Amino acid sequence: MNRFSVQFLTRSGCHLCESARPSVLRAARWAGMSVREVDIDTDDELTRDFGVRIPVVRIGTAVVAEGTIGAVGLWRRLLAARFGRRISPSG
Repeated sequence: MNRFSVQFLTRSGCHLCESARPSVLRAARWAGMSVREVDIDTDDELTRDFGVRIPVVRIGTAVVAEGTIGAVGLWRRLLAARFGRRISPSG
């Protein structure tokens, strides 16, 4: 994954994931980044690490958002990450 892409960790049937998807796609587009959606149930390690935390947005291994995700807050964190500023899931 390049530094201008994000992972959107989800699972089938997750209502929070469905609600967050448009915000994640919008924020990534605004930040000039691509999104790779990953179903955590296809990977035992991801399921173990993120089973109850989804939805999660990551750049590399850094979690930039999880749970209820809004486009504007995520966009600011994505821009910060893209331009090398320290990021945290809480803003």
